[in-house]
Amino acid sequence: MGLILKKYVDDDSLLGIWEIIEDYDTLFFKVNLDSNEKNILNSFQNYQRKLEWLSVRVLINELMEKECRIIYNELHKPSLDGCIHNISISHSKNLTSILVSKNKQVGIDLEFMSHQIHRVAHKFINVDEVISNQVEKQRVHLYIHWCAKEAIYKICDKQDINFKQNLTINPFEIKDEGIIYGRLHNRLNQELFKLNYFFIDGYVVVWCNK
Repeated sequence: MGLILKKYVDDDSLLGIWEIIEDYDTLFFKVNLDSNEKNILNSFQNYQRKLEWLSVRVLINELMEKECRIIYNELHKPSLDGCIHNISISHSKNLTSILVSKNKQVGIDLEFMSHQIHRVAHKFINVDEVISNQVEKQRVHLYIHWCAKEAIYKICDKQDINFKQNLTINPFEIKDEGIIYGRLHNRLNQELFKLNYFFIDGYVVVWCNK
């Protein structure tokens, strides 16, 4: 199916989602890779990882409507080579998402909602956070919390942040889509973030820009 979502979430930030239905060759021939990119691609042993990596390059070209090259700093934060736009990337199972903005810092995360997240909830949920007692709502609540914390983590350049100790998502009721608030509290910063979430085909997507 390829591109399943491309929309401006405000006048400066563009969000896109790509569904990976193509095989390796189809995705490979959609992009023009340089020798360094080919070496990176060939270094991946996992076939799905290769598809994810290629889908990110295909999607950013679709969003920007031109050929772009993604580079990473020492903290593995992505940027666009020779371009002032900020970019955040996430992929899970068969979906790849990108949020890009010219003037705002961005963070995005999407996750396919399986039934396993409760096993690791103790690693990222703190005592100030409210999770539903209803089994199905609990699963969704946990995924939104996780994705929200990932989005904040990315927007803050991944520095000195422990998901459980330094990030708190304010209580909220689950809707089909909505706005939630998350607080960062560490030695570097004390800040409140406004985050947006929505669902698509069994995935939750949370994004933030500021």
